[in-house]
Amino acid sequence: MPGLRRALLGLWAALGLGFFGLTAVAQEPFWADLQPRVALVERGGSLWLNCSTNCPRPERGGLETSLRRNGTQRGLRWLARQLVDIREPETQPVCFFRCARRTLQARGLIRTFQRPDRVELVPLPIWQPVGENFTLSCRVPGAGPRGSLTLSLLRGEQELIRRSFAGEPPRARGAVLTATVLARREDHGANFSCRAELDLRPHGLGLFENSSFPRELRTFALSPDLPRLTAPRLLEVGSARLVNCTLDGLFPASEAGVYLALGDQRLSPDITLEGDALMATATATASAEQEGARQLVCVVTLGGESRETRENVTVYSFLAPLLTLSEPSVPEGKMVTITCAAEARALVTLDGVPAAVPGRPVQLQLNTTEKDDRRGFFCEATLEVDGETLNKNESAELRVLYAPRLDDSDCPRSWTWPEGPEQTLRCDARGNPAPSVHCVRLDGGSVLALGLLGPITRALSGTYRCTATNIQGEAVKDVTLTVEYAPALDSVGCPERITWLEGTEASLSCVAHGFPLPNVSCVRSGEAQVMEGLLRVAREHAGTYRCEATNTQGSAAKNVAITVEYGPSFEELSCPSNWTWVEGSGRLFSCEVDGKPQPRLECVGSGDTSEGVLLPLAPPEPSRIAPSIPNELAPGIYTCNATNRHGSMVKTVAVSVESPPQMNESTCPSHQTWLEGEAAKLACVAGGRPSPQVRCSREGAPLPQQLRVSRQDAGTYRCLAINPHGTDARMVTVGVEYRPVVAELAASPPGGVRPGGNFTLTCRAEAWPPAQISWRAPPGALNIGLSSNNSTLSVAGALGSHGGEYECAATNTHGRHSRSITVHVAGPWLWVAVGGAAGGAALLAAGAGLAFYMQSTACKKGEYNVQEAESSGEAVCLNGTGGGTGPEGGTEPADTAEAPAGGEVFAIQLTSA
Repeated sequence: MPGLRRALLGLWAALGLGFFGLTAVAQEPFWADLQPRVALVERGGSLWLNCSTNCPRPERGGLETSLRRNGTQRGLRWLARQLVDIREPETQPVCFFRCARRTLQARGLIRTFQRPDRVELVPLPIWQPVGENFTLSCRVPGAGPRGSLTLSLLRGEQELIRRSFAGEPPRARGAVLTATVLARREDHGANFSCRAELDLRPHGLGLFENSSFPRELRTFALSPDLPRLTAPRLLEVGSARLVNCTLDGLFPASEAGVYLALGDQRLSPDITLEGDALMATATATASAEQEGARQLVCVVTLGGESRETRENVTVYSFLAPLLTLSEPSVPEGKMVTITCAAEARALVTLDGVPAAVPGRPVQLQLNTTEKDDRRGFFCEATLEVDGETLNKNESAELRVLYAPRLDDSDCPRSWTWPEGPEQTLRCDARGNPAPSVHCVRLDGGSVLALGLLGPITRALSGTYRCTATNIQGEAVKDVTLTVEYAPALDSVGCPERITWLEGTEASLSCVAHGFPLPNVSCVRSGEAQVMEGLLRVAREHAGTYRCEATNTQGSAAKNVAITVEYGPSFEELSCPSNWTWVEGSGRLFSCEVDGKPQPRLECVGSGDTSEGVLLPLAPPEPSRIAPSIPNELAPGIYTCNATNRHGSMVKTVAVSVESPPQMNESTCPSHQTWLEGEAAKLACVAGGRPSPQVRCSREGAPLPQQLRVSRQDAGTYRCLAINPHGTDARMVTVGVEYRPVVAELAASPPGGVRPGGNFTLTCRAEAWPPAQISWRAPPGALNIGLSSNNSTLSVAGALGSHGGEYECAATNTHGRHSRSITVHVAGPWLWVAVGGAAGGAALLAAGAGLAFYMQSTACKKGEYNVQEAESSGEAVCLNGTGGGTGPEGGTEPADTAEAPAGGEVFAIQLTSA
């Protein structure tokens, strides 16, 4: 139930209120208890109280409180009651029981709290002047306890003031916070609010917060200065004039209101803002009803305050004067009357002649002539208004009718025009009405387009009769039109290309068109001498000539290319008699033939191997299509024939064939082997014509002619084949092999070993290809161990039979070499006696077995292959002759290879499985 939940909430709150703690259990033997003793309940909430005693049989009991009760539950020694709608700030319920004629009591404390549901910020002023203080007041009615309240006044999110009401009486409710704030410009449009916090977390409850509805502050600043009003002092009825009203120091200027009025007429201004300045512009138009003195008013209002300016304006009416002609258009020689009149208050003047008094007109009479046509008359009226003199005027033009006149200044008798640019042909006639003029060609009847912009062409040249006509009569005049034009050199009179034949006679002449008649001269490019008269044509006459035609209208120039043609001819430098073709060069025979037009050239073989064969020729000029390059060419004699339309020429060419050097794997192997001590020679031969020379080098140093090979000669060599047509190179890797040499044979420990001790013999050989190692041991030496490559011989538990000479032999495809070493096994012999009969019997048995083995072996002298020498006793004879090498590596006789003489010696060689 909601009430029960609130009771439990109050119970938990009471447990957290340590400073409200009261003694729960009386010191008497019997007591009464009330739970919860201290409770904090939200205003209007409910709470269950449990009243109990330890009296075995209480007479009666109950719960005394002024609060409303909703339900009760009982037991023998307890009573539970629900209190509802708890609104008192603080009450003290009493639990009592009657026991053994005594009254047992327990007193509790119930306090209520109310959330800050209503947070009210007192309304702000509608407008607040900048720089003046205003009051912020916040009210939180009913919330409490007040001692747990904190109020804050905020500008936007900025906290202006914060106050805690800690220490107030527990029964106090509600709070008010007031602050005085200075209004600033930046506060305009800012939101102010109040935030309330009821902090019941120390009592086991939460933090309850609420804020007021924000209120916007509007600040303003209004300058004490009056607006500046700009307006005309005089305003004519029906005219429109601009009126300006400006004021600085406004904030916010956009909120300001402007009232502009002319008398009772309100104007509609356009407002312009710039920073804190305001300008209102309106158009004032006065009516006839407003004539007289009026006031122009400008009022600027902001924040409930206003600034006002007034100016005086005089509204007046002034009509323009009236200028009349008795006849605006009259024939020449007729009288005309001109009259200038205005309203009664105005004084008029006609062409500088004033009226006698204001209000009277002025008249002028005129006997018209041709010169009076388009004469203007000026009528001016003046009026004084409010100390100022105003002027208005009117003008009129008189038209006099007369017959046409064709003057030489307006229609000359002779016209000369340059051809080309557009011109306007004019033959103007005077007359009124304006005469129409037309000019007709006397010899052809064509008409000139007078007064129109058009191109001037040479076809317009000729004599024309011009006639001017209007209603008053006509006038006639003959005019001559001459069109001059610049020279022109066309392909008929001056062709761009001229061909001459060597040895003939010719001349260079160009005819030009133009007016006046042009003068034509031709000069060779880069020279100054003018070409004139007949010439005997030679090749040096070929080239480009500059022909120029000149007259008063300009000049024209043209390049004329003269080509001199001649029959074919050969030159040795451009078409050699002997030519060598190199295989793979991609070259073709180049034979340039002199001749114009370019001769056709063909070379055909006439020898044994080249009979009827066409010799491929290099094209005379670069071509986009690559020429066909032959893979082979037949040497021999070729006949070359050059032909054009002016003749032919023949030349004989001897062709030989050569080739650049070539080497490959078969003529120069990339891997070669030398033997140490022999003469060094690289087997490299190159093909080519002429025969190439081959030189080999290592790191740039040439190979000596008589080189004895050493191991240091192994490496990479570069062999270069050279002949006049190129080079070819190959890299050759040389490996050096050498005979075996036992470089080291050593015993460990050196100097001998005691019986039962261990020793090791190490044999190191130098050879290429790598040598195979074999050993020869003393007769009767058993239990010998060899390493995987036979380089180490080891004995564990040496016996007397292990003493003697050991030989190590190294063998490869190029020879054999061996060295010997003597091992001494010596020391005290007491170990034999201590061994007893058993040791002696074992020794005798071993000796007998060894003797039987030696007698039964098919090959007692020679070399043996020992398989798994560490554990196997089997040996295979390798060399029954027992031959070997001497100490220096040479081959020794069979009867001198072993030592000591007369003994049986076995050489054992271990090979890997």
